[in-house]
Amino acid sequence: MYNYYPWYGYPVQHTGGYYPADMSRQQQQQQQNGDGMLPIEQSYIENILRLNRGKRARVYMTFENNPDWQSRIFTGIIDEAGRDHIVLRDEEQGRWYLLLMVYLDFVEFDESIQYDYPFDDGSGALSQYSPR
Repeated sequence: MYNYYPWYGYPVQHTGGYYPADMSRQQQQQQQNGDGMLPIEQSYIENILRLNRGKRARVYMTFENNPDWQSRIFTGIIDEAGRDHIVLRDEEQGRWYLLLMVYLDFVEFDESIQYDYPFDDGSGALSQYSPR
């Protein structure tokens, strides 16, 4: 028998293994509270970009069904990042770009990036979302 992930509609054969809908809320909380199954901190693109503010990056994006340009590369300095957007400053052109994450393919840096972020110190600088 096939079940469907409700958010994608992809068929998945359920064999009694891990399936998010089968887990009780208590099991999910145990995993998130440090029994080794899930990390305490969660990596989100926006957090990684925030840690690398001020670095030059190339942001690769694809815009489907756009007759003028389907893909584009934006180059500049990362100013900010939010859950659904990136603010990129292009000093050479004197422009700022507000780029939507929905179009993001990947980000490329010329230097080493900061990835290990500290745990939330209450400042709100890093995002942490509650499970859905």
